[in-house]
Parts: sequence; C-alpha cells; structure tokens
Amino acid sequence: MPSADPSRASTGKKILVTGGAGFIGSAVVRHIIQNTCDLVVNVDKLTYAGNLENLVQVDCSDRYAFEQVDICNRAELERIFAQHSPDAIMHLAAESHVDRSIDGPAAFIETNILGTYVLLEVSRTYWQGLAGQRKQAFRFHHVSTDEVYGDLPHPADTDDAKLHLFTETAPYAPSSPYSASKASSDHLVRAWMRTYGLPVVVTNCSNNYGPYHFPEKLIPLVILNALEGKPLPVYGNGDQIRDWLYVEDHARALHKVITEGEVGETYNIGGHNEKQNIEVVQTLCDVLQELSPPDPTLPIQAYRALITHVQDRPGHDRRYAIDASKIQRELGWQPTETFETGIRKTVQWYLGNLDWCHRVQAGRYQRERLGQIR
Repeated sequence: MPSADPSRASTGKKILVTGGAGFIGSAVVRHIIQNTCDLVVNVDKLTYAGNLENLVQVDCSDRYAFEQVDICNRAELERIFAQHSPDAIMHLAAESHVDRSIDGPAAFIETNILGTYVLLEVSRTYWQGLAGQRKQAFRFHHVSTDEVYGDLPHPADTDDAKLHLFTETAPYAPSSPYSASKASSDHLVRAWMRTYGLPVVVTNCSNNYGPYHFPEKLIPLVILNALEGKPLPVYGNGDQIRDWLYVEDHARALHKVITEGEVGETYNIGGHNEKQNIEVVQTLCDVLQELSPPDPTLPIQAYRALITHVQDRPGHDRRYAIDASKIQRELGWQPTETFETGIRKTVQWYLGNLDWCHRVQAGRYQRERLGQIR
C-alpha cells in the first residue's frame, strides 16, 4: 500500500504529469512549480517533441522530479507510483501532430490508446490500494483536444455558423488518425470511471500557442520560416477556423481542474479567439514586420510576400470553436490573453530565444541528451 509522505504537510499535492517535457506539459509543470505549493513528478519518454530545456527554470526545484519512462512500460510506471506515491495524475503524454498521424498512424495508436490503457490500469491498482482521505482525494485528469468532436459549420457555408460551438456534450466525430486516437483514449478514461469507479476528470482544449512550441506547428513554423525568408505554407485557401488558446492560460486551467474540478465532469477550455488560418499567418507577418523587419539580404520587403498556398491535407476539419462557459461558471477560470496580446508575446519570445529554436530544428537537444555531443 502506498505510504504517506510527511513532506506534503508543508507543501501541497504531489501531481504526476505525463508528457511534462512537451509543449503544454512543460507549461503546466512550470506553472505548478512557480505558482503553487504542489510537487511534480514529470514522466516523459522524451520523443522528438519532449525537450528538457523547456524546464530549465524549474529543474533545480526540490518540488520537481523527472522520470524518463514510456507510459506503455507498465513495470516502470508501477515503480514510479510506488516510489513517488502521487496524489493525482495529469495525463498529457500523447502523439499530437495531425500531419504525422496521417503519414504514420501506428505511433498514435500505441501511445494515445495503449499508453492511456496502461496508465489507467496502473493508476487503478494504485488508487485501490490507497485509504481514507488520500483515496477520496485522488484524481486522474485526462487532457484531450477539441478535435475529437470533428468540425463545425463554417461561416462560408451557413449563415448561423457562429451559433455553433463545441460543448462538453457534443458528439464525437474524429476526422484524423490523431483525433480518433484521442477520442479512443477519452472513451477509455470514462469507461474506467464507470466500470471501476476510478475518479476521473476530462478536459478538451482548443489550439494552443505560445513559448516552447515545437517548430513544426503552424505559429512557430511561420515565425522561423519568415525570419529565414522561406515560404509560409498555408493549406488550401486558409479559411479553416481555429480557436486559439495561449498555453499559459491553458496551464492555469488544467491546474484548476485537477485541484477543484468535480469527479466525472468534462471541462472544455478555449481562448474565445476564432481565427482563420490565413488571418493567423497574416497577423504573424505583421507583428514580425514591426518587431524584426526582413533582413536586407532577403529578396522581400514584407513578410506577407512569403505566404504560399499549398494543397490541402486529407480530411482537414473546417472549423473548431470551444464553448468555455462551463469552466468559467463552475471553476472561475477564463483566459487572460487575447489573441493579439498572446501573439505579440509569442513572437517576442521566439525572437529572444532563436538559439533554442535552432537547437530544436537541428535535433541537437536530442543528441546532447543521449551524450552524442561532447
């Protein structure tokens, strides 16, 4: 049976975060260590998207511990649970890039479905061994995406599109291998609650952006390509609509859910920022034009000249939009960043951290982690 940890009397909960070296996960870890009394055990496989440099601000904290473990490895997860005795699980570990899921879905099935199953089983056994208040207070928080809902009517196709938003009761209709694997994991989590009584909460978020975003994603890709004078690829005509959420706002919401959310509830987390992809790219070009005009050696005078429309990807959802009124009403959370303020902060961060970007693009952070650079 898990033993009590006397150090928690003067601190807070010990939260096991899977995928804590990734983009959203590292924002969550930084938020918890820097703004709360809680402890964090970060469990991350360190795939291409996991980077410990995202956590240099907190890795010396005595409230932070790191374990390089694949969530599909049951024996190692059991060791971690026995050694660290967590009070709650925040599950963010996932393969998360739609284009990669189209080219190679197997990794998404393995991590997002099988990995979630293994984590659920280890968590269930561990939770059943707890007693008293610790068992009652235990939570398994599954972090998912709005992409599980499919897409919504687009303003170009109907006059009342803006009336339609994803709510927590929206039916699932995933379009890509990625979203199908996340939908599957959502169903597993809810089934483990209904069948075994595991105390779970689920969150579904809109598109995140902000510092430490892996450069293959739209916003960092546009920033870095623009600075180098490379084409800025936009799928189709760029009218696909997404709701954009600043990652640090999301981190605050996730901690609030795991500490204050009701067992069995789902909370949608959105930024109230519906934008067409082409608008996002144009806004990035304009902010860059102001903060870091094109290098005189480039054959352009304005970054917008680099925008290049490319063939749309298969099954591309037309519109996502989150109704985040439940989490605001019940837990008092709302985003602090508008799209305009968040984008400016994001561009400023990338301009100030180009060395981090270049190391990620070159894969040096992975090679150094493996001891291949001396």
